[in-house]
Amino acid sequence: MTGMSGMGKEEAVEDLLRRHAPQVLGALVRRYGHFDAAEDAVQEALLAAARQWPESGTPDNPRGWLIRVASRRLTDLLRADEARARREETAARLELRETRAAPSDDDTLTLLFLCCDPVLAPAARVALTLRAVGGLTTAEIARAHLVPEATIAQRISRAKQKLKDRRFHQPGPGDRDARLATVLQVLYLIFNEGYTATSGPDLHRADLAREAIRLTRAVRRLLPREGAVTGLLALMLLTEARSAARTGPHGELIPLDEQDRTLWDAAAIAEGTALVEEALTEGPPGPYQLQAAIAALHDEARRAGDTDWPQILALYDLLVARSADSPDPMAELGRVVAVAMVHGPESGLAALAALEPRLPHHHRLEAVRAHLLERTGATEAALTAYRTAARLTLSVPERHYLETKAARLAR
Repeated sequence: MTGMSGMGKEEAVEDLLRRHAPQVLGALVRRYGHFDAAEDAVQEALLAAARQWPESGTPDNPRGWLIRVASRRLTDLLRADEARARREETAARLELRETRAAPSDDDTLTLLFLCCDPVLAPAARVALTLRAVGGLTTAEIARAHLVPEATIAQRISRAKQKLKDRRFHQPGPGDRDARLATVLQVLYLIFNEGYTATSGPDLHRADLAREAIRLTRAVRRLLPREGAVTGLLALMLLTEARSAARTGPHGELIPLDEQDRTLWDAAAIAEGTALVEEALTEGPPGPYQLQAAIAALHDEARRAGDTDWPQILALYDLLVARSADSPDPMAELGRVVAVAMVHGPESGLAALAALEPRLPHHHRLEAVRAHLLERTGATEAALTAYRTAARLTLSVPERHYLETKAARLAR
C-alpha cells in the first residue's frame, strides 16, 4: 500500500476513484453482464475504497482492488436474486473467470459502445453513458441537455431496466458504425462539462476533459478515416489548448479576447490544426469538423484583433444550416456573437432575440445580451442582463466574472 502526500488524502482518493470508476464498471459488464447489478456493485466498492484508502493507503493496483471487491459484491447480489440456484451456479463460474481475466485498458471504451445499444432510445443512451462512462451526476447531465433533472433520472432508470437481462458482447465493426453518432455526442458532452463546468467552484474539470480526449483518441484508432471522429478530436485539442489562459491566479474567468495567448499550448494547436485539415478531406464536413475549423481560426490569431470573424461567421452559417434537423442552440449562440463582430452589436441583438425562445432563462444567452448591450452604450439594460446572468449560472467563476462586470458598469 502506498501513502499520499501534497493534496489531502480524501481529495486524492476521490480523484483516483473518479478516474477508475468507468474502467471498473466496464470490466464487470464485459465479463458478467447484468449492467444494473454491476453498477450497484461498483458503487459499493467505491464507497469501501473511500472509507478505507485515506486511512490505510492506496493499493499498488487500485483498479485491480476495485475490480476484485466489486466482483465479490456482484456475485453476492446475484446469489441473493430470486432464482437463487441458477444465479449461484452463474456466480461460481464468474468467480473462476474473475481470477483469469486481466483488466483491459479498453474496458471504458467497451462500456462506452455498450451503453449506446440501439435497443435504447437515443436520449436514454446519451444519459446512461454520461452517467456510467463520464461520471457526471444526474444534475450535470440535466444542465447539459437543458431539461429538468427528474427527466434525466427517469431516462437513466428506464435504460437500466432495458439492459438488465441483456447479454453483452464486445462491439464489432457493425456495432461501432451504428452507435458512433451517440458515442461522439457523449464524448463531446463529457468534454464540454470538463472544459467549462456547469456548476461548482472550478471553471475547468481537467479530469473530464482529459478523459474525453483519451477516449476520442481510442475511437479514432478504431475508425482512423472517419471525418466526424477526426473533427471531434481536433475540436477538443484546439479548445483545451486555451485552458491555461482561461483563469487568473485566483481562479477568476478570463474571456477569450482578454487571454494571454502566449500561454496557449502550441503543440496542441499544431496537432489540432493538422487534424482539422485531415478531417475536411474525409467527406462532407459535419458539425464537429465545422466547429473544429472555427476553433482553429480562433487559435491561429496571435491577437484578438487578428481574428478572422467574417470567415468564422461563414462557418457558423454553414454549421447552423447543416444542423437544421437537430438544432444546436449553443452553436446558434456562437453565431450571434460572430454576427455582432462582423455586422455590429445591434445586428447581434436582433439575432439574439430570434434565438431567445429556444434558450429561455439561460445564463449564457443573458451574458451575451449584456455584452452586446454594453457595446451599444445601453448601460442600464446591460447592467440588468449581467445581474440576471450571474443569478442564473451555477458556476462560481462565471458568477464572479458576471458580478464583476455588473459592478464596473454600476460604478
